[in-house]
Amino acid sequence: MLVELENLGRSYFTQDVETRALRGITLGIERGEYVAVEGPSGCGKSTLLSIIALLDTPTSGHYRLNGRNVEQLGTDERAAIRNREIGFIFQSFNLIGDLSVAENVELPLVYRGMTRGERRLRVAEVLERVHAAHRARHYPMQLSGGEQQRVAVARALAVDPSILLADEPTGNLDTKNGEAVMELLRELHDGGSTIVMVTHDARFAKHAKRTVGLLDGQLVDAPTASAAM
Repeated sequence: MLVELENLGRSYFTQDVETRALRGITLGIERGEYVAVEGPSGCGKSTLLSIIALLDTPTSGHYRLNGRNVEQLGTDERAAIRNREIGFIFQSFNLIGDLSVAENVELPLVYRGMTRGERRLRVAEVLERVHAAHRARHYPMQLSGGEQQRVAVARALAVDPSILLADEPTGNLDTKNGEAVMELLRELHDGGSTIVMVTHDARFAKHAKRTVGLLDGQLVDAPTASAAM
C-alpha cells in the first residue's frame, strides 16, 4: 500500500473554538491507482491533500507513506520526502513569472542536487511528456491557462514522484482546457503514475478509476468511475 490513512483527524483552533476539518479518515491508495476525492467547497478536500503531501500535519490518527509512519516527522525530513516522492499540482499553477518554462520545471531538480546536464535532460523529457516542449523558452505570462497547467504538471513530474497530487487542477480553466488537463492526467496514469486528485466537479471526477466522496470532513459513499472510459 502506497498511502495508508488510519482514523485521521485535523482540527484548527481559534481562541476557544475548534473547527474539525477532517474526522476519522481511513483510506488506502495502492501504487498505480487514480483516485478522485470529490466533494463541495469547504468539505476538507484540500486539507486532506495537504496532509498526504506532507504540507500539513494531522492532529489525530496515523499516516503511512510507502510503509513509513510520516505524520510526526520534522520539517527537514518532510521536505526531503516531498522532494523525492511527491509531486503536487496546484489549482493556481504557482509558476514563477521571472523564470522560463524550462527553468520552472528545473527548479525542484536544483534542490535535489542534480547536475546541470542531468537537469536539462530531465526537463526536456517531462516537457515532451506533457506536450509542452515547444514552450520551453517561453515565460508563464506568454502561455494560456491550459498551457500553464501543463507546465505545472511537468514540474511535478520532474522529480519522478511516487505519487502525483492534484488540487482542483481544472479550477482556473475553462471547460475545453479543463478537459485537456484531464486527458493529460489520464495519459500519465496509463503510463504508470499514481494520482490522487481533489475536485468539486463530478464531470472531472469521472476521469478517475476510483472516486471517494468527502462531506463535512468525513468520507461518504461515492460512485466508482467506469473503467471503460
